Amino acid sequence: MEHINELKEYMSTHGIRFREDMTGENCTTFRTGGRITLFAEPDSADSACRLLAFADANGIEYFLIGNGSNLLIPDGGLDKLFVRLSGELNDYRIEDCRLICGAGASMAAAAKYSVNSGLMGLEWASGIPGTVGGAVAMNAGAYGGEIKQVLKRVDVYTDGALKTIEVDPDALGYRASLYSFPKMIVLTAEFELLPDDGGAKSRMDDYSMRRREKQPLNYPSAGSTFKRPKGYFAGKLIEDAGLKGMSVGGACVSAKHAGFVINIGGATSKDVTDLIKIVQNTVLEKFGVELEPEVKIL
Repeated sequence: MEHINELKEYMSTHGIRFREDMTGENCTTFRTGGRITLFAEPDSADSACRLLAFADANGIEYFLIGNGSNLLIPDGGLDKLFVRLSGELNDYRIEDCRLICGAGASMAAAAKYSVNSGLMGLEWASGIPGTVGGAVAMNAGAYGGEIKQVLKRVDVYTDGALKTIEVDPDALGYRASLYSFPKMIVLTAEFELLPDDGGAKSRMDDYSMRRREKQPLNYPSAGSTFKRPKGYFAGKLIEDAGLKGMSVGGACVSAKHAGFVINIGGATSKDVTDLIKIVQNTVLEKFGVELEPEVKIL
């Protein structure tokens, strides 16, 4: 990485915590991947903006990582600056019927907090494994709900500065959003919710029970591996193709839910990508349907 010493000096001078011992294995939910050159954790919107502006000005490549819950890092690692938001950017609070979150906050924890505070609209998100920023960037969704239904305002780093944007729902599509890296980096998000109709807690509990029953939550994974192809369900196509339980090294198509590729022990990122390619090719050959990965493969 060019300018690495200048970057380290800048972070040390400005009190931004950083590490040089992080790997994909210890910062992604797949638990695979090699060494990341530098891993920084700015603890405020101001420090994040200043760090990103410094990186931009010096041509330093960087990537925003939340919980690493939808991410696959190569086994050889990456010579980049990874940035994970921390400190006040992990906080969330309620103001009237609005949930205001730092982008580094746990989406699941914030959703549960909103329900327990007497609001509804994010019950479905109580099992989302990523951060608020990641959920916004990919317009996360489950059980008929999605971020675009409740997202009203975001603060983003873009073009070297912090900018507040009133959200246009058309800017968010299926597992995609204009408020995403690299064009924009979400630092805070505001959700407009409704007073609980009396059933929010029971709906949240029901969604949680359904996740536990149907998803292989006891293995490392990135959640649903593939986006839902129009008119189909990825898991059903994979199961009908006879791929349930198929493995490459330590990567396996879950026998519990074929839409999940899981790490059953000792998987490498190459195991995962090789298995994804086999699944894609087999489903295309048998059903003429192209499966697009939902997991981001760096």
